[in-house]
Amino acid sequence: MKQLLYEVKKCLGCRSCEVACALAHSLSGDLYKALDEEKLSMPRKKVLACGGKNYPVSCRHCEDALCVDACMAGALVFDKQKGQVLHDAERCVGCWMCVMVCPYGAIRPDIKDKMPLRCDKCKDKDEPACVKACPTRAVIEQEKAEVKK
Repeated sequence: MKQLLYEVKKCLGCRSCEVACALAHSLSGDLYKALDEEKLSMPRKKVLACGGKNYPVSCRHCEDALCVDACMAGALVFDKQKGQVLHDAERCVGCWMCVMVCPYGAIRPDIKDKMPLRCDKCKDKDEPACVKACPTRAVIEQEKAEVKK
């Protein structure tokens, strides 16, 4: 089971990960065509700057996720086999409770669709777009380490 990690010291704040994320979730997958799409694709991650450092922020796919507990429609579930929180758009009612309870600020409301925007680890691709796009390798994907209890 893989997880996304961020090396803050390497992040330049170039936002290549944001652009790659938005492009990966666009209808066309082409930068120039995506700009003309009726519904612009928004990134599922963001880079925040604070104290001279840049912090990439995206869904951490918590095993004991508050967003899953708060979802009254059951649209969010944690898949233990995949190790990630999955979103069922058909069940989502757009209440944004998940946005309100996420302690990391990693879920954002999509005003047009009333759906939450959160990282899905580019589930249809072999590697997340943000990992491929990062010029300094500040965004990495690696196997999740086992924690001994």
